[in-house]
Amino acid sequence: MVGMMTDVGNVRSLNEDYIGTLISEDIKLFIVADGMGGHNAGEVASKIAVESITDYFKLKEDISEEDLENELKKAIIYANEKVFNLSHKDEVYKGMGTTITACIIYKNKVLVANVGDSSCFILEKNNIIKITKDHSLVQELIDDGSITESEAAHHPNKNIITRAVGTYLDIDIDVFDISNKHFDAILLCSDGVTNEISKEELVYMIVESTCESYEELCKHIVEEAKKRGGRDNISLILVGGEHNDDRNNIR
Repeated sequence: MVGMMTDVGNVRSLNEDYIGTLISEDIKLFIVADGMGGHNAGEVASKIAVESITDYFKLKEDISEEDLENELKKAIIYANEKVFNLSHKDEVYKGMGTTITACIIYKNKVLVANVGDSSCFILEKNNIIKITKDHSLVQELIDDGSITESEAAHHPNKNIITRAVGTYLDIDIDVFDISNKHFDAILLCSDGVTNEISKEELVYMIVESTCESYEELCKHIVEEAKKRGGRDNISLILVGGEHNDDRNNIR
């Protein structure tokens, strides 16, 4: 099962988030991007990045499990170049960039990549584990012991990220192999979700849900984030399957 939704929220006039999927016979790819920049540049950056990554894999004819991580990095590097080049070609798009969190499933391999502060979680029964680590000023302050995680939730500089796709020609990408982890569902989301709903609340909402589909469940999570303020754009993709070690059951 797959559900997805993106919403402008209650405050912003423009939705700079963009989500995308590629589901073929061999590959399942899910991406959430949260754009940034003046005017409509963030909207442009996130759309270009997601479409560039999906296009990269559409054109790939031969991929091995052993080379999947390298190909995923190449796809994000390709997206980074596209966004970066446009930002330097047109003054309107100067300084634009976007986060990227992507999950790719190929045979028995499941990889997650991220740049920025959009998140990936895995859920198993009543547990939720964050796979990605935010590339943000607040995360750096947590890491060096300057602030606690509870203080981070309301920190005034919470929106400052330290890595983004498209802001520099060189890019550093984190990749996590979750192939050997046992899980019931994968959640990708922008910080418009996590800024309003804690991960403990998320797992409760998902596990205890009476929704008939993941699509309906995603809508419910978006509505809850908006009830709590909806201060940012809100985007998520929920991917699930049977509780089984065979990753091909994730559909």
